[in-house]
Amino acid sequence: MGGKEPGTARTTGGVLKRERVREAVLTMAEERAPGDAIPSERTLCAQLGVSRPTLRAAVDELVTAGILVREHGRGVFVAPEKITQELVQDRQSLSVPQASGTWTSRLLEFTTLPAGARVGRKLRLSPAADIFYVARLRLVDGTPMAIEHLHIPAALVPGLTADELEHGDLYQHLRTHHGVHVSEATQAIEPTVVTRAEAEVLDVPELFPALLFERLTSDSTGRPVEYVHSVYRGDRYRIVSRLKLATDTSPSDGAPAGHHPGIPPGDSAHGTPVAASTLGDVQG
Repeated sequence: MGGKEPGTARTTGGVLKRERVREAVLTMAEERAPGDAIPSERTLCAQLGVSRPTLRAAVDELVTAGILVREHGRGVFVAPEKITQELVQDRQSLSVPQASGTWTSRLLEFTTLPAGARVGRKLRLSPAADIFYVARLRLVDGTPMAIEHLHIPAALVPGLTADELEHGDLYQHLRTHHGVHVSEATQAIEPTVVTRAEAEVLDVPELFPALLFERLTSDSTGRPVEYVHSVYRGDRYRIVSRLKLATDTSPSDGAPAGHHPGIPPGDSAHGTPVAASTLGDVQG
């Protein structure tokens, strides 16, 4: 499964190796139901062609993230499904202003490789289709802030360069140089902690609190153009939501009971629209 590296590629092979093992185990977890066992360490090492320490590190990361659970003397199992809370019901009310500070990027990995089953499903590609895999460190005012793992269909952006990934707005480059007009994204955010490898890059202790972002971006035709998952430092990054609550407190007929994060059930009328804007706020 050796990747074909672009002429401008700069790689740190360990980043890609850890990522590929993690993705393989994650794919197995997603193909199983909660409570199902995943294969033993010996079986997985043979299937993936990796050492036990490398595999164990990937499994440990997924256990920490709440995707797998270990049961002493029994093995590793798929964790129960997480509860999902939709923050904004009206898509038109959501805006994402630029986070504060001066953001720059530093490439850790840049190569091409087959999409594989999991990423292929997200990007609606054959598992054998080539994608650009990019790992980059995001810095704010020179301080490491986040590690991003980007997956972009190679056919959409022929000739994508390292300079486009490190300088300027990537979406602007996609629009200007590749005719890809980004239109919509679905993004999930959840708490996590950093692994030892991530801690070294972000200059924080191992198991340091962090935020995990997962985003699928589509163009103006609805075609997926980018799948990203990122780890942001928990001590320097937070999400702020501004909610505009309707003044009409009359309940809507037949509206299901529910609530928005931070607003307990009953504190707003059922079915009353809540407009919100969300931004990233970097703490000094």
